[in-house]
Amino acid sequence: MNTARLRLASSLVVIAAASLSAPSFAQDAGPAGVDPAETDAYADGGMEGEIIVTARRREERLVDVPVAVTSFSAEELTRRGAVDITDIAQYTPNTTLEASRGTNSTLSAFIRGIGQQDPVSGFEQGVGIYLDDVYLNRPQAAVLDIYDVERIEVLRGPQGTLYGRNTIGGAVKYVTRQLPQDVSVRVKATYGTYDQMEGIVTASAPLGDIVRVGGSVARLTRDGFGENLTTGQDNYDKDIWAGRATLEFGGYGEPVLVRISGDYTKDKSNARGGHRLITGLQSGAPVLDDVYDTRGGLLDPEQEVEAYGLSMNITAELSDAVTLRSISAWRKDDSASPIDFDALPAVDLDVPAYYRNEQLSQEFQLLYDDGGPLQALLGFYYLDARADTQFDVRIFTTFAGLTAFTEANVDTETYAVFGDVTFDVTEQLSLSVGGRYTWDERRAEILRQNYLGGGSPVFGGAGVPFGGPATDFDGTAKYKKFTPRASVSFQPTPDQNIYASYSKGFKGGGFDPRGVGTSAPDLDGDGILQDSEIADFLSFAPESVDSYEIGYKGSFFGGGLYIAAAAFRMDYKDVQIPGSLGCTVDGLPTFCGVITNAGKARIQGVELEGSARLARDFATPGDRLTLSGSLGYIDAEYKTYITNIAATPTDVADFREVQNTPKWSGSATLAYLTPVGDGDLSLGTTVSFKSKTYQFEIPNPFLDQGSYALLDANIVYTAPNDRWSIGLHGKNLLDKQYKTSGYTFVQTDPLSGAIVYDGAGNVIPTLGPEGTLTAFYGNPRQVYVSATIKF
Repeated sequence: MNTARLRLASSLVVIAAASLSAPSFAQDAGPAGVDPAETDAYADGGMEGEIIVTARRREERLVDVPVAVTSFSAEELTRRGAVDITDIAQYTPNTTLEASRGTNSTLSAFIRGIGQQDPVSGFEQGVGIYLDDVYLNRPQAAVLDIYDVERIEVLRGPQGTLYGRNTIGGAVKYVTRQLPQDVSVRVKATYGTYDQMEGIVTASAPLGDIVRVGGSVARLTRDGFGENLTTGQDNYDKDIWAGRATLEFGGYGEPVLVRISGDYTKDKSNARGGHRLITGLQSGAPVLDDVYDTRGGLLDPEQEVEAYGLSMNITAELSDAVTLRSISAWRKDDSASPIDFDALPAVDLDVPAYYRNEQLSQEFQLLYDDGGPLQALLGFYYLDARADTQFDVRIFTTFAGLTAFTEANVDTETYAVFGDVTFDVTEQLSLSVGGRYTWDERRAEILRQNYLGGGSPVFGGAGVPFGGPATDFDGTAKYKKFTPRASVSFQPTPDQNIYASYSKGFKGGGFDPRGVGTSAPDLDGDGILQDSEIADFLSFAPESVDSYEIGYKGSFFGGGLYIAAAAFRMDYKDVQIPGSLGCTVDGLPTFCGVITNAGKARIQGVELEGSARLARDFATPGDRLTLSGSLGYIDAEYKTYITNIAATPTDVADFREVQNTPKWSGSATLAYLTPVGDGDLSLGTTVSFKSKTYQFEIPNPFLDQGSYALLDANIVYTAPNDRWSIGLHGKNLLDKQYKTSGYTFVQTDPLSGAIVYDGAGNVIPTLGPEGTLTAFYGNPRQVYVSATIKF
């Protein structure tokens, strides 16, 4: 039972304007060498080269870090009206962050073609999500609402020599604010379309010279974008309570800082129902006009997600050169989800599910930096995590009361030691080398049982067992791997950086929690399946990647122009592809999990980010106009993809695509800041773009999303000394409809993957007679006003 999830929300100000553009990146400090009086000139313009980040576990200017990083400050997120972490993918090249199909709060994350779409237990995530340096082991409850945040960083490429948990694709770091030394109260309220109403109260106070206490409470609500026409419930609504409390000791010049934090989130939003893309093959139910409407009839269990956690982060300066850090954390989340795959009232393909996750982690870091040419980090990491899943697969229209029940309990225990050393050979040339040794142990208990006459007793059904368990498995697998990293960085000037790096990423294997053990081949030919044969059938191998990157970062004209460029290539091996399909077990049609280690993939591409001050003081003293943006290009293809066709291993690489990875992604933001009275008025408009996206490895003309662009706009007025602000925000102003995920259970050609049609031109269902082709969509046009008052 575990995984993490953060809480809560934000919302903000922002609006109406229009134009073409994309992301702008805020900064926390002015450019080196610029008069301090001029520093504020860059705060809205996105002179990203001066952002301070901790991508290498120490504070550095972004321009100095030889890693592809995009950073968003709290001020930048506020100006953009960002609500949760999925919003930042709109402005980050080669990055996909979205709510998983059929959920409101489970995260699907991909960076540079590496990620994990299926949120079932048994799999590590390809992209690591960190909350205040605590790794969230599971994707449930990981769509983090943005509030009380200091910054969010997106690191692209394998991470492991500087981070507690190795992540093969990249990392997203959510960093909350340190408590201020003075009494502080901040109140924020938001109202918008679809009756969006949000309120966030944040307060803190000192309890003495070195002790501070603070916290936030958030109430986030919104009506649905559509309706469930069967149940009458709102569809795509929001109903969240969240809170965070922190106790701090020290810091602000003291040699020790202790932060003890707790957070809690309760999400009572309705189950998110999908939109059928085809007419019901048996009922004739037509395709609905509104893509946010659904007809799913599954109501039990009631949708609910509850997540909470505790952490203690200690930083102790043992000397002027040596710092010790300890990061201790416990997290838990429980989800109840009624997932109606077929999106019809009948029980054609209905899946009630429970997800229960729990984790305990401990990390130690010893850092050395005496101000000289050597900086070093040595770390240790431990994680003990449980991921328990229970679900029914009910196909009553196929056979009265037929249910396949699965219970999968997957435990992960991992240890790692890691280190990284940077040596400044000269004032311009630096070398970094690092390595990590990881020990992973995965234990799985998987039970698969068919029922007739109704659902399983776990979900209150009246079904009775039919036959013996199709899977009754208890097994353990161990994996260990050394993963190195090295980089060289050359700075011809203090504000330019040319770098090259190599890193190896690793993600452990495991057991398919939805697999059917009786489907394992009888390798001995004795007619009796051995435990080892079932284990081999259910298991999947670790995956690894060799990543090569060259990059450039430069800040010019006193910070008036910032450019970052990176080119990369990754050789990806034993790619883990989880999937599911219709199958036959004990003579009955049912649902089976399928795991493929898809051989090899080659992923290569280019990323550009930049910002430019186009004009300053051109109309009114203090005026400034800036343009910022990002562009990502990625060429991702499978070189080897072996699957069994008619019991013959066949390479189908030419017919498979890398999922959730558009070839092109980009954004551009035009921002204008001008004094109004004693305050400042900020106007900005952003255009973001993604080219065609494949939802699964097998192309699907119904589910795949073609190229699309989104237009946002924002107007924010900030009073003197930031005492209060009010903003108007507009998201997806052109009301573009675009698919983010979906379900498919229709017959395809085993080689090409093309959908097979019958003589009447209809798809052929593989599970349930109605046919399942169901899509989920991104948010429609939203306009909201947000006001913040600080005391």
